[in-house]
Amino acid sequence: MKNKKIPMRKCIACGENKAKNDLIRIVNNKEEGVLADPTGKKNGRGAYICKDPSCIELAQKNHKLEHALKTEITQNLYEEIKDYVKNVNAK
Repeated sequence: MKNKKIPMRKCIACGENKAKNDLIRIVNNKEEGVLADPTGKKNGRGAYICKDPSCIELAQKNHKLEHALKTEITQNLYEEIKDYVKNVNAK
């Protein structure tokens, strides 16, 4: 039996390659704008970030999401991502 290949993605903040399931996808699409995509399947330009609050802080400080998604990121979106990470890490 073949082993299933695990898709790997790079965190935009720390630069580490991790399994896609261990990261959060942030997507910029025309209809909804910029939002967290827990399914990882929404259309649009995507960027991955670790489920670690320090990585989110680093991305915010260095404007990594703005650069990766080629758009302005609001403070509210960073707060939404932080809340999402708290909920995921609490489970």
